[in-house]
This record gives sequence, C-alpha cells and structure tokens, in this order.
Amino acid sequence: MHDILARQRHAQRTEGSPSAAARIDRLDRVIGLLVDHAHDIAEAMREDFGHRSVEGSLVTDVAASIEPLKHARRHVRRWMRRERRGVSPAPLAWLGARAWVDYQPKGVVGLISPWNFPFNLTFVPLAGILAAGNRVMIKPSEFTPRSSELMRRMLAKAFDESDIAVVTGGPDVGQAFSTLPFDHLLFTGATSVARHVMRAASEHLVPVTLELGGKSPAIVGRGADLDVAAMRVMFGKTLNAGQVCVAPDYVLVPSEKLAAFVDALERAAKRMFPTLRGNADYTSIVNERHYTRLLGLLDDARDKGATLRWLHPDHDALDMRRIAPVAILGVDDDMAVMQDEIFGPLLPVVPYDGIDDAIAGIHARPRPLALYYVGDDRAEQERVLSRVVAGGVTINDTVMHLSMDDLPFGGIGASGMGAYHGFDGFRTFSHARGVYRQARFDVGRVLRPPYGAVVRGLLRAKIRR
Repeated sequence: MHDILARQRHAQRTEGSPSAAARIDRLDRVIGLLVDHAHDIAEAMREDFGHRSVEGSLVTDVAASIEPLKHARRHVRRWMRRERRGVSPAPLAWLGARAWVDYQPKGVVGLISPWNFPFNLTFVPLAGILAAGNRVMIKPSEFTPRSSELMRRMLAKAFDESDIAVVTGGPDVGQAFSTLPFDHLLFTGATSVARHVMRAASEHLVPVTLELGGKSPAIVGRGADLDVAAMRVMFGKTLNAGQVCVAPDYVLVPSEKLAAFVDALERAAKRMFPTLRGNADYTSIVNERHYTRLLGLLDDARDKGATLRWLHPDHDALDMRRIAPVAILGVDDDMAVMQDEIFGPLLPVVPYDGIDDAIAGIHARPRPLALYYVGDDRAEQERVLSRVVAGGVTINDTVMHLSMDDLPFGGIGASGMGAYHGFDGFRTFSHARGVYRQARFDVGRVLRPPYGAVVRGLLRAKIRR
C-alpha cells in the first residue's frame, strides 16, 4: 500500500492539475465500467448477501452510481473555473489588484467504503474525487468479498494503479489503510469504527470526511394521510432490508393515530411485497452475525415489555436470513433497539402528543444523518426544519434526498462530518487556494516602515465603529 501511495503521489506531482479533458476521460471510463458490468455487479451482490434483489441492485448500485458521474462530467469544466473574489479596500481593484480562488486537486484520496451498497458508496464519491483531479486508493469491505474482488478487477482493466487502485483484505488491512498519509480520507461506516479511523488519520494530520449513520427519525404530521405516510416510511425501511445508513430508524406518530398508522404500515408492506417467501425483491441480511444481532434486538425489546407487530403474514420461517418488516410498540430508551442504529427492517413506532414533544425526543439523541417529515402542514414542517439539526432532510418521502446530485450529502456530529455529491463533492476533494495579485503601482509601500502620516490616517479610518 505504501508503494502504491508513493507511485500515485509521484504521478500526481508529475502531471500537476489534470486538464478538464483528462478528468472527463477518467469519469467516462468509470461510467463505462458500470454500464458494461451492470449484471455482474448485481450478481456479485446477490451472492454476497445470500439474496439481494437484482433490480434493486441495478437501481441503487448501478444506475444511482452512473448519474452522479454523468453530473460531474457535465459540470466539471464550470467547477474548475477560476473564481473571482473581491479586492479590499476597493481602490486596490481600480489600481489593477486582483483576487481569486483556484480549486486544486488535493492529491491522493483514500476511500474506505462499506458493505451495504458496495458499488454506490465507492463510485458516487469517485465522481467528486476524479472531477477534482485526484488519484485514489480504495479499500472496500471484507463483508462483501465477491463485490470487492469484482470492483478490483473492473478498475484494474481501465486504470493503472498509479491512477486508481483497489486494496482488498480484512480488518488488519483496513486498519493499516487508515494510517496511510493520504491527502484526504473518506470513510463510510459505523460511528464506533470512525473514531479509530479519525484517530489514525490524525497522526499525519490527514483531513477526513466521515459518512456515518445514527438513529434517523421520521415524523408523521398530525394531518398526514396515513396510507401515504406508511408507504413512504415502509419504502425507506425495506430498501435493502433496512440496511441503509439513511433508513428511518424510528417513526414518531401522533398518539391518537398510532394504531391506525400501524395498520397502514401493514397494508403498505403487503402492497410492496404480496409474498415474502421466495420473493426476488426482498433482500437478505448480509451475514449471520448481523442476522443474529437483529434477532437479539427483537428478543431484548420483547423481554423488556415491547410488543412486536409483524407487518406481513409471511413473517415466520423465511429462508436465506430474511426478516419480515416488524413494528415495535411500547419501546423505551432502556431497549437496545432505541440505543443503536438498527440497520434492518425493524421499526420502533413512538407516539407523541404535540410536535414539540416529537422534536424534544429527537433532541435527546445525537444528531441524525437524516430527518423525515411526512405531512402537509407547512407551519409544522417549518417548525421541524428550524428546530432539528440533521445531516439531510426529505419531506414527504424517505431516502430521496440522497439521490439528488446537486445537494450536499453528509452528517453532523455523531452522524459524520463533511459532505460530498455534486459541486460540494468537488470542493471537498479540492484545495481552495486563495490568490492575490498586487497592483503594478506599489501600494504596499504605505504599509512598510518607516510609518508616517499616511499610515496614521489609514489607521484612523479603519479603527472605528
């Protein structure tokens, strides 16, 4: 890994800031890989998960990865333009002084991607990394070995390791990877692991972008159509069997509508999945460890007094580590399901009396990666938006803000730091270098000693209210 990093850094310094044509060529090659290997990607993930929806994978990890790359390809020339800035004081501009920002490539970016969307969460950030003119080293997850190996082979066909390299291996390799002296490091994964990654990066003062998770809430407004709200929440909760960093982790519902909303959740689950047994659209839990963990969350909640309401008649005896969607009622903060990110199709349903009570419940937890509000009451909607700090928001749906190419995506606090997607990704992986060019007239002489009446006059003009 040190050798690859040295070769990439040498190539970057030799080439300098790549031209727009070179950046577009790299983006084109990556897009071509996704198009040519689309069904290989879906099959590799299906095998890694035990079962994963082929169409779902083509949507989330192929099509949804291609669009941000195309967005970068369309806009990279504009993003690269020198950005004029104002000169102060204004008379300096009249004398010919100029100021601007150049966006320079940072150099070599390290990218640690997770298992839940192994291609999407590698190739989407590549849009910003390559548009910004960087080289990149990628460490995909060992939990999806077929996907990681396919990714390695795909990128090796189109790129020399001095441009893009994929490093596979287990936790020891990942730990060593995080200690490399990159020019920037992007990590997507668990908050607990992110602490170790950030600590390792700090040894070399490597700037980091952390895309984490947390307990993202969904609020059902008092005037919401319950069937619409249930369908939108159920979509976010069953996408990839809930193994999504922005999945709604719990839903807040007006107390008097709790029972009716749970009934609506059941109707939504049946509409989306008429049957679960053998259903090609319903995804498995990625491995036995996570499957057992989720069953343990259900046991813990039930043992502590919660009620489980299975939302589909096929909930028993599912094969291939599949768990039916389930509403968990009567939860409290002593239950593990309300303490840690769930990452599965388990949905605590929490009643609230007033919207300020719902907001207070969210404030009692670390700031979430995503926030959802379903309802048509604009005043209530704005109250939620103004009071709750979250990484990103979707109103009247779930997950969809993540698919907007021109919106920044990122967390805050325990849900992450930094953002990417679109121009925000280009800026994250660029160094914004400020440049000032002095006027031909030697205006700086008044600031150099010996000081006299001119400087005293300037100070009187500046040091005042």
